[in-house]
Amino acid sequence: MRINLLACTLILILAGCHSLTKSKITKKDLNKDIELVTSEGPIVIRLYDDTPLSRNNFLSLVKEGMYDSILFHRVIEKFMIQAGERVHEDSFTKKKELLGFDDLIPAEITSSHFHKRGVLGAAREGDDSNPAQKGSFIQFYIVQGRTYTDNTLDIAEKRINKGLAYNQVINDPATSSMFARYQELLKNRDLGNKEAIDSLKSQLDSLTENYLKSMTLYHYPESHREAYKTVGGAAHLDQNYTVFGEVISGMEIVDKIATTETSNRDRPLVNILILATNLIDREN
Repeated sequence: MRINLLACTLILILAGCHSLTKSKITKKDLNKDIELVTSEGPIVIRLYDDTPLSRNNFLSLVKEGMYDSILFHRVIEKFMIQAGERVHEDSFTKKKELLGFDDLIPAEITSSHFHKRGVLGAAREGDDSNPAQKGSFIQFYIVQGRTYTDNTLDIAEKRINKGLAYNQVINDPATSSMFARYQELLKNRDLGNKEAIDSLKSQLDSLTENYLKSMTLYHYPESHREAYKTVGGAAHLDQNYTVFGEVISGMEIVDKIATTETSNRDRPLVNILILATNLIDREN
């Protein structure tokens, strides 16, 4: 059951106030931009105020220096660059535990924010292990993206709706036992459970197809569609990931990182680091 818009807004406001209270963030910090000092050059980002949980978590990480010596560990040209892996894992983990950071941040997926070129999103595990679509507290991605046509946007739209339908199915109390069994088998897939996994997945997919026939389908707002055709982005990610900020300057650095040579697992062959992060005054 979906929470109505007013109730959802109130919950986010209260949660945002709570996370602000328990952190070292001040109201003045909310009017700052963030400079990522990378080994390839500076990138300046601005966080959105209507995603307060993700915003406050990111600001807290910046103020505590948690992004120092963080790698851009996954890079896919014409898609995105992703950061969050640590160079010094032990010291990072000790500091994280000392400061009390949560591993996951509740999803803040809105209708207004979309995956246009330059946006900042919360990386996360897939729905099968993370049906609530919670974001990683530390890992984020910046969209480099590509441009779309109406035809390719129609294809991406169908992919989004299938994902939305699947998420509804796996969160439905009527399928909770089936989905729990499916998750359990996935965790132990090395024990020869392929046939059982495939059978449950087939059942979940069938329920998804049935749900698709009756649900209200998502359609890109015309302004989003136009942006994807002109500026570009990663349209297929919409409505499934939290978008909580955007690049204000330094997209040329994002483009530079995106073209770096990578392994067959999308990892840069030469380390690309966030060396430091700074809160800076907004220029506009």
